This record gives sequence, C-alpha cells and structure tokens, in this order.
Amino acid sequence: MTDVFEPIKVGSWDLPQRFVMAPLTRNRAGEKQVPRDIAVTYYGQRAGAGLIVTEGTQPSAVGQGYLDTPGIHSPEQVEGWRAVADEVHANGGRIVVQLMHVGRIAHPDNKHGLETVAPSAIPAPGKMITANGQFDHVVPRALETDEIAGIVEEFVHASRSAVEAGLDGVELHAANGYLLHQFLAPSSNERTDQYGGSPENRVRLVLEIAAAVTEAIGPDRVGIRISPAHNIQGVLEEDAADVAETYGLLVDGLAPLGLAYLSILADTTTDLYADLRTRFGGTVIANTGFASMTTLDEVTDIVDGGRADLVAVGREYIANPDLAIRWRTGAELNEPNSDTFYGGGAEGYTDYPTLDASK
Repeated sequence: MTDVFEPIKVGSWDLPQRFVMAPLTRNRAGEKQVPRDIAVTYYGQRAGAGLIVTEGTQPSAVGQGYLDTPGIHSPEQVEGWRAVADEVHANGGRIVVQLMHVGRIAHPDNKHGLETVAPSAIPAPGKMITANGQFDHVVPRALETDEIAGIVEEFVHASRSAVEAGLDGVELHAANGYLLHQFLAPSSNERTDQYGGSPENRVRLVLEIAAAVTEAIGPDRVGIRISPAHNIQGVLEEDAADVAETYGLLVDGLAPLGLAYLSILADTTTDLYADLRTRFGGTVIANTGFASMTTLDEVTDIVDGGRADLVAVGREYIANPDLAIRWRTGAELNEPNSDTFYGGGAEGYTDYPTLDASK
C-alpha cells in the first residue's frame, strides 16, 4: 500500500504527498480581473499543498462568467500571477493555473457587456449573480466553425502567459458544465459540423486544445480535468453508453500526449472511472465532488486502494492553510465558513490560523 504522505513525481514536479489543493473559485480578483496582493498571501499560505491548482481563470475576456474572477490573458494579469507564483515558490510549493472558459455560464454584466458564446444557442438553466442582481443566463451565440481555431488559440495564449508569469503549468478545465464540457455533451452541443453530433466530433475541440497547449508549453506542464456524467448546470450526460463511448474516445486521444495528469471528478468505485483510469495509463488525480468534504480517511482509502495516484482536496484547504501538517500530526482542523467562500476580503480567505498561530 502507498502512504498518502509518500512523495510522488507528477509531470515535471516532485510533490511531497499524495493530495493536492483543488481549484476553488473565491471571487476576489481586483480591477481588470488581476489577482490582488491578498491572493498572493492566500496562495502562499497554502504552498504546503505541494501542488496548488488555482481557482478557475479565464483565458479570454469573453470566457469570464462570474464576478471578480481572475484572467490570464493581459499583461497586467500576468504580472499579478507572477507575484502569486513567486510567493508560492518562495514557500516551497508548485502552482498551476486552471484555465476555465465558462461558455454559456455567463452574463454580459460581469464582463463589460461582452457577448456569451457556446457550442449551440441553448441557454443554461438557472441564474447568474451580477453586481446588479441575479438574472437568467442569456441565450449564447453559437460559435461559427471558423471561430473554433480562435478558441484553441485563446487557451494556447493563456498557457504561454502562465509560463511567462512563472507558474508551473496549467490545468485545462473540461468539466463542471463549462465551455469544453458543453462541447462534450449532446444536451448542450447540437452542432452539425465536425464539432458536433457523434462522440468523435464532440471530443474534437478538447483534443485540439490539449494537443496545441502541450505543444506550446510541454506536456509535463499540462493537466486536464473532466467530470463524466456530472449532470451539472444543464450539461446532462444521461445515456450511459454515450458517456462511456465519448469519454473513452476522449481519454484514448489524451493518453498519447503524455500529460502530467488527468483529474477525474467522479465516484472512484464505478466501472466508468476504472476504465478511464486504465485507458489514460498515466497519473490520475481523483476528485470526489461537492457532496461532502474530503477527509484524510477518504484520501487514504482511494490511494491505498489503488484507485488514484493523488486526491484533490478543496474545502479543507480553504480553512487549513497547513492542512498537510495537520493531517500528518493528527492536529485539530479549522472549520470552513461557507458564508465567506465567495467574494469579500481577508475574512474567510487569509485569516484562518495555522497551528503555529493557534498556540
């Protein structure tokens, strides 16, 4: 059995243990969607995670969905992330930026009136919180076939910007109902060109982006996140046979690229998960989702059971900057305050005490 505190090499990174910090939207970016000094402190505090996957970060202005989320497509944003990367590295950690184009999960009020694009002109269910209140998601404009190359280039530019900022790599967000996931699912993708219809066509964009990004910055700096049959934000994948075929084709296409890791948000005990892990053949990070906080016992069960190489941990890292030390020593944990998860300032962000500060 593998001890969860045993080091592991993932891509180009030597990590100190078998759990990492999951991407966590916190809605605290500053003007022009630049990471603020408070983000430098927040990520620096959590460098002991070994590997941090940042909050979802838009690769273009159009790709923004939520209020006050950071981007990584402008010079000012690159400089903001450079300060974050420098602080994490100074504290012995590694950090990759999650590239999240939200597609139809957006509202113009949150991005200076810019349009919303998606695979098809199908609005997402539910509402978007804006500075002016909650509004229905708008009907997106379906991307033209000749625009798809521009989406690929946005991800490439953002990936190169991440390297320029000194970040250790990128995670491509193809999960949770956002743009790349919208292309994968027949419920949100009704296209009739080479990017829609059959599973082979629906996986095409994700594979094109993964190939282009790995060529641009090197495969050992690139991870990808998927969430098959997550059925979230109106991106429904309810045909088990279609899900198995689609994600089998996707992972078969990813495997030869030599990515640093595949992150799968799913129940790790299912046949689908096991099949995808086997197909990938490389490092797999498990993410068990949002239903409950991930405990050390759960991490141990997944890693010792051989179901994943690492586990992504979310809310426990919000409340415990020094989570690895606390878990290793059996120390008491801080409780996360969900009222301060999104937006605001230092409260619930950088003011959770470490063990040293608690003494």
